[in-house]
Amino acid sequence: MCGISGWMTVGGAPVNEDILRKMTDAIAHRGPDGDGFFIGNGIGFGHRRLSIIDIAGGAQPMYSDDKNVVLTYNGEIYNYQSLKAELISLGHRFHTKSDTEVLLNSYMQWGADCVSHLRGMFAFAVWDSRNQSLLLARDRLGIKPLYYAFLPAGDIVFGSELKSLLAHPGVTRKLRLDALEDYLMLGYVPDPKTIIDSVGKLEAATTLVVKKGELSGKKHCYWVPGIAGRVSHPSKQDELLDNLADAVEMRMIADVPLGAFLSGGVDSSTIVGLMSKASGDAVQTCAIGSDDPDYDESLYAREVANYFGTNHRQRLISPTDSNLMDVVATLYDEPFADQSALPTYSVCGLARETVKVALSGDGGDELFAGYRRHKFHMIEEKARSRLPLPIRQVMFGPLGKIYPKMDWAPQFLRGKSTFEALARTSAQAYCHSVSKIPDRDRKRLHSAKFRKSLAGYHPDQLFTALTKDVEGCDPLTLIQYLDLKTYLTGDILTKVDRASMAHGLEVRVPLLDHKFVEWSFAVPPSERIKDGIGKHILREAVAELIPANVLNRPKSGFIVPTVAWMREELAGDVKALATNEVLGDSGLFDMRGIGRLADEHVSGLGDHHTTLWSMLMLSKSLNALGLEAVA
Repeated sequence: MCGISGWMTVGGAPVNEDILRKMTDAIAHRGPDGDGFFIGNGIGFGHRRLSIIDIAGGAQPMYSDDKNVVLTYNGEIYNYQSLKAELISLGHRFHTKSDTEVLLNSYMQWGADCVSHLRGMFAFAVWDSRNQSLLLARDRLGIKPLYYAFLPAGDIVFGSELKSLLAHPGVTRKLRLDALEDYLMLGYVPDPKTIIDSVGKLEAATTLVVKKGELSGKKHCYWVPGIAGRVSHPSKQDELLDNLADAVEMRMIADVPLGAFLSGGVDSSTIVGLMSKASGDAVQTCAIGSDDPDYDESLYAREVANYFGTNHRQRLISPTDSNLMDVVATLYDEPFADQSALPTYSVCGLARETVKVALSGDGGDELFAGYRRHKFHMIEEKARSRLPLPIRQVMFGPLGKIYPKMDWAPQFLRGKSTFEALARTSAQAYCHSVSKIPDRDRKRLHSAKFRKSLAGYHPDQLFTALTKDVEGCDPLTLIQYLDLKTYLTGDILTKVDRASMAHGLEVRVPLLDHKFVEWSFAVPPSERIKDGIGKHILREAVAELIPANVLNRPKSGFIVPTVAWMREELAGDVKALATNEVLGDSGLFDMRGIGRLADEHVSGLGDHHTTLWSMLMLSKSLNALGLEAVA
């Protein structure tokens, strides 16, 4: 696990080593154990190392035996031992015990197609002087990040985080307006965009090859889950546990202390249970709880820890720590509105005190339909399937506009969002259901200039485009695929990567082993949601592994009491949004509208905490980035 950076000049001009070092130093937190550099003819790589496997022999950048190929790499290849044996049989020699050298020789054997042989999480760059080409690659699920930019002169720069690229003086800092609109709706900027119009994210399961002298590269998507037409095995529950156990055991290989996050939910408890079965020693686990009893669920984690006999550590923190807001804004570079980023940062810090690698339970809800929105979407889908879209637009569109927004009312009376969803296509409706700030509320934020600049753009265009990847599949699988390509990569995995790497901690995600993902999407929809309960097959498979009351407890997660926090300690910050210079100078926002939302929330006349939190984090992020004013 590391941080990487690089720069290739279009005409072979020398790479400025000072700039390359600044790019690499900007992400020193990702690799506190050392650095390394390669400077060639018009090419340069930087590397920050977090030593996990073969601590003595895995230094980077790493060179092929003939010195013609150079690799810089961030991640872990879990099948490196079997790959190494295969490569030895094909005539390759090895000088270290590292997975880095296995990846390098995999490239020497298979070229860019080496990615199809890898089982792991990774982002890497390969310079091949034989054909004067640069290969960038990212793992199938997008667990590890990779940013890149083509500079005006044609050079390409890349790095593990946006801040690495911003250390290069040639990267401009102009706000990308459609990405800003994506953020306002979703709470993050989805791939392949970034908040800066000159920088992109390499998409998950994608390679990019750039030849020296070319002004652009060639992208290739090398993996899709193979969703349509899959049929599950009759003994699927036993198979689920066997496959997941295999994924867990592969991720327990490390030359440093290893542990796990334990929230006390189904997913993390399952991972800890499988680790306990596979290990001869007690598993190291950790959890963060709240010092507010109404928001503290650490007792569930403690119960699971006692059940499996783990060495458990937990700490109670304040869920309303305003100091962490500034830390998060700096960590994530781009605006990021997931409130659970604050406790996630804290639990990563706690874990790093005793371990260097931690396994996480992320991914279970995306694979097995564990979110409430999955169930509600399928209920709405029955109505959508019975009436053509034009009729639904005429029937439900006006109702969605006139029906009052009643967040305070019982669930069965909150019909506004349902009417709005029924007037949309399935993909548009799902985008609406996952939105942080839905259309009706974003209109209160936009200035006339912003609306004009968007030229009709809507974030649901991304969701609609993604449906083409899984055309013909069932409605539940469709929205789970949308989660996989948007929310999982853009929010969940981004949140954990930045929070963990800020502490020099590697997090591994067994549920997102790509072979397990392929198997999971083959499970029939009726086995994912059954009798109105999500993750049915997973719950059945682990019923004898984890405690019963953990299995049946309501889904929770890191909860931050934001509504009250923004009416009390943060009330001054919320009201100050109306005169915020960063937002006001952009010319993109109706500052009076923001002021009205702030006043309504602080006074208790309305609940706008999600919108106002997004605006707070946006202002802090734009200020940290120093983006050019748009006005």
